[in-house]
Amino acid sequence: MLKAIIIDGSAVARGLLNTVLLDGGYDVVGQGHTCASATALMVKYQPQIVCIARGQVEDDEDGLRALRRDWPKTVIFMVSSEFDASAIQWAHGMGVSGFIVKPFNADTVLKTIRNTVIAMVKRQQKAIAAQNGAAEADGSGGEA
Repeated sequence: MLKAIIIDGSAVARGLLNTVLLDGGYDVVGQGHTCASATALMVKYQPQIVCIARGQVEDDEDGLRALRRDWPKTVIFMVSSEFDASAIQWAHGMGVSGFIVKPFNADTVLKTIRNTVIAMVKRQQKAIAAQNGAAEADGSGGEA
């Protein structure tokens, strides 16, 4: 079961997303209202997924950069009621992997998370296969 943390200034939004994730089979191990609280939760729980409100990211870009730097394999989702092309491009540049739209539609949220996680795993497997292929082509294919 994948562990998740929710960071949002709105207790109502945190509660709704918490319900969606729990009903979808995720283990919500922590909730907070700032990037600083997210860091403490990340250290304690080592989650695979972080859902963070757009406002929290915009208020603390350095906090998001620290999350991405210190936990590079964590899948980060930005949560917002509005997304435009420039916001999506900016968020990708900040290390956000996916987007969850408010108001929450449980099926859409769960599909978004599942599809993003699967895509990331496939990219990682492809990168590993490419590294192994390059090592074999170099003649350093693991024989000592």
